[in-house]
Amino acid sequence: MRPTALITGASSGLGAEYARQLAARGGDLVLVARDEDALDALAARLRETRGTGVEVLAADLLSEDGIARVVARLQDAAHPIDILVNNAGYGLALDFENNDVEAEVRHLRIHDEVPLRLTHAALQGMLARGAGRIINVASVAAFIPRSTYSAVKQWLVLFSRWANVRYAPRGVTVTAVCPGFTHTNFHERLGLPPGEEGIPGWMWLDAPRVVAESLRDAARGLAVSIPSRRYKLLAGLARILPASLTARVGERGR
Repeated sequence: MRPTALITGASSGLGAEYARQLAARGGDLVLVARDEDALDALAARLRETRGTGVEVLAADLLSEDGIARVVARLQDAAHPIDILVNNAGYGLALDFENNDVEAEVRHLRIHDEVPLRLTHAALQGMLARGAGRIINVASVAAFIPRSTYSAVKQWLVLFSRWANVRYAPRGVTVTAVCPGFTHTNFHERLGLPPGEEGIPGWMWLDAPRVVAESLRDAARGLAVSIPSRRYKLLAGLARILPASLTARVGERGR
């Protein structure tokens, strides 16, 4: 039987790249995002080019109805999910004191509460079958003070580390993926045109590489995946450098 992966935030960016690469590996997909038209377009391409079985589940994960429908799909024992990719998310301006507090709360929920709920829903069936893989897309920002974005991503990393230790012996691995700056539409959604990030070219990664390395690390059962040697080094340095210095580094870009 072909494995089935459910991917949130699948309409663009890393989510769409996970869909393409998992389809290329012979899996079927459940694509989740708010933009149904974008999901339908991606699904059509994958069906045509890969012969992939694709379900489209348009849902707002910050609404009660949206999260409930995705949870129900994860708990459908007749059509089990073998791989869960918690990728949905977005960034905010780094000016916490000037941001709308309700926007900050929604930011916290999409990055932490939603993966928690979906991981909990997926675990029941995966543990019963003795097999499964959960990938939580975090960020290298988890290791660098960077407003509330670092905070929500650090929680996701710590949660994944604990969950992997607890559930890997029972056949279910949990991996936090921590990419650095990656060429997607993530930064454009913050209102920043290409080239206006203020980030040197050598710090940018390509989405296909990030996804390929993270899938390799997840297959190896690693709790944390940091794509590229340069970001592994930067993350290691961040653990020993003074917070005052790493915080200044974290202020670069958006």
